[in-house]
Amino acid sequence: QVQLVESGGGLVQAGGSLRLSCAASGRTFSTYGMGWFRQAPGKEREHVAAITWNGARTYYADSVKGRFTISRDNAKNTVYLQMNSLKPEDTAVYYCAAPPTSLTVPIATTQVRYWGQGTQVTVSS
Repeated sequence: QVQLVESGGGLVQAGGSLRLSCAASGRTFSTYGMGWFRQAPGKEREHVAAITWNGARTYYADSVKGRFTISRDNAKNTVYLQMNSLKPEDTAVYYCAAPPTSLTVPIATTQVRYWGQGTQVTVSS
């Protein structure tokens, strides 16, 4: 069983920054791609960013390109999401996500086997 625990959410003004962390346990973290998703009230959960097992490739939703950066530290079993130039439309619950197999990089909800509990990010205007 995989456990994912997010932290780092909060309230920030537009233009500000936050860094989310996701601590993983329960399997060999370093061999799996990881992802971040978000869900705003009344909307479907959507992909935000993903990263391959070794960090060599990253993927971003168009809405966050140039503002968000995903990274990982395999020695700490942790994946991060650095969020800069935040906008009110970034307000959502952010979820860490892990795929079922080591060959998958989760860029769609159908590619996710494990979810974290979520962390709230609120951006005020």
